[in-house]
Amino acid sequence: MGKIIAIANQKGGVGKTTTSVNLAAALGVLEKKVLLIDADPQANASSGLGIDVETVEIGTYQILEHSNTPEEATIECNSPNVWVIPAHIDLVAIEIELVDKENREYMLKQALESVKEKYDYILIDCAPSLGLLTLNALTAADSVVIPIQCEYFALEGLGKLLNTIKSVQKIHNPQLDIEGLLLTMYDSRLRLSNQVVEEVQKHFHDMVFDTVIQRNVKLSEAPSFGESIINYDATSKGAINYLHLAEEIIKKNTVVQQ
Repeated sequence: MGKIIAIANQKGGVGKTTTSVNLAAALGVLEKKVLLIDADPQANASSGLGIDVETVEIGTYQILEHSNTPEEATIECNSPNVWVIPAHIDLVAIEIELVDKENREYMLKQALESVKEKYDYILIDCAPSLGLLTLNALTAADSVVIPIQCEYFALEGLGKLLNTIKSVQKIHNPQLDIEGLLLTMYDSRLRLSNQVVEEVQKHFHDMVFDTVIQRNVKLSEAPSFGESIINYDATSKGAINYLHLAEEIIKKNTVVQQ
């Protein structure tokens, strides 16, 4: 059975989409079957894997509405073993449209029941907010990866997100686990980056991934070519970091299953 992992943080610019795209590609290269769900109206995860979002007719919006199945929305992308349910700007309207629906927090969970068996991992790239879209992702997920930027305001808002996760665990999804806190955009030359790493590790101990994603020009360039970092430059620091993260997640979940 596939494990559903939401990649969430209400702060923008912390590396959620970069992590979603490149973790999916890295897991795919390691011969895991991966479905990436783009649950962000900006649709950057979709375009980052070479999908022309202007041509998307069936995507996350339709599966949340239950007007189409995940199978109908799934597109094969340019990364081996990775499939995508793309987003479109119309996803902006979904929060308003779901408000009056019964069980509105469970729409994604219900939709994914039919495909959960078909993949090793299902990753959900969340929008930078704590709205109904993110709530649907957290209710559907088995665990959550929280990217944290190695910068001054890194820990600001983390408490709010952890409180949201606690209330989701309490009300909607008691099984929701924190897969790990992922430190991103790390620059070893900056004292501040090192301080943030120390601070996060001191407060959260084992919750923090051993892998740290380093600041890397190639990581920034890859999306403009519609490619993951693995496809764009497999020898770059960014590619190696995400392969290590994928290995760490596979190892952790193999131990749990045993």
